Amino acid sequence: MVDLSIVIVNYNTCKLLQDCLNSIYRSEGDITFNVIVVDNNSPDGSVAMVQSEFPQVALIASSVNGGFSFANNLGLKQAGFAADGTPGANAPRYALLLNPDTVLPPGALAEMVQFLDDHPDIGAAGPKLVRPDGSLDLACRRSFPTPQVSFYRMVGLSKLFPRSRVFGRYNMTFADPDELLEVDALVGAFMMVRREAIAQAGLLDETYFMYGEDLDWAYQIKAHGWKIFYNPAVTVTHVKRAASRRSPKAQLEFYRAMEIFYHKYYAGTTPFWLNGLILFGINLKRKMTQLKLRAQKLEQQQKKKQTAEV
Repeated sequence: MVDLSIVIVNYNTCKLLQDCLNSIYRSEGDITFNVIVVDNNSPDGSVAMVQSEFPQVALIASSVNGGFSFANNLGLKQAGFAADGTPGANAPRYALLLNPDTVLPPGALAEMVQFLDDHPDIGAAGPKLVRPDGSLDLACRRSFPTPQVSFYRMVGLSKLFPRSRVFGRYNMTFADPDELLEVDALVGAFMMVRREAIAQAGLLDETYFMYGEDLDWAYQIKAHGWKIFYNPAVTVTHVKRAASRRSPKAQLEFYRAMEIFYHKYYAGTTPFWLNGLILFGINLKRKMTQLKLRAQKLEQQQKKKQTAEV
């Protein structure tokens, strides 16, 4: 049994994936691991690059882009987990969901495995994620978006009072970035999960195309009594949204994911007036994004037309 299976879902980020894999294979420490790359039908040569430069990687070249949950589940099944999360004989002690736009320091994997080994009550853990400019990726430590927490974020109180333990709960901005912290959820860019927690929580919910699935998985893990921790002793660089920033579909999926999660866990117990306000806020944000994307498309078309006329 290996200590760790690393599942990387890639879409159209060939160079970043190359950098990520190079950083993984520079890892130090006394752990065993394997790497599974699931490519979501990228047109940029990612599959050929992995085949050529990283033959030790287990590569799954999907013929369709089924989304983040779909692809991660393909990888977890390849690692030895059944469709319901039951680990087979060859399943690893831990599984790591890792984005291709991350770069790991040499000790990151061994240190995170040791952290979980030292804390058997923790079902999942993630490191401190920083952007290339050194700023904290706020998504690496989160509270669940309960109606109350969502309302504070929707009306802007979380931005006005980021240090408040009441208003700043969405991204836990009240806490020091270097503080070891029990959290509700991590981000799927780097989420290391214990074999036994997967067995109880199951695999990811494929209702989500992208965004929200890591939050949902964390909810299921905690629902089975496991703790989830943010461990800032390990720092990982995260480019963030390398594949999604150019995709209008991805930007709109963010709001779809919010709506799925809300309906799944909170809508049934939320007062009707607050329920309506939250759904209105989600749909308003989605409409605003659609208008912004439409304006950008028209602007691009106009520029192309002007260039052609010249």
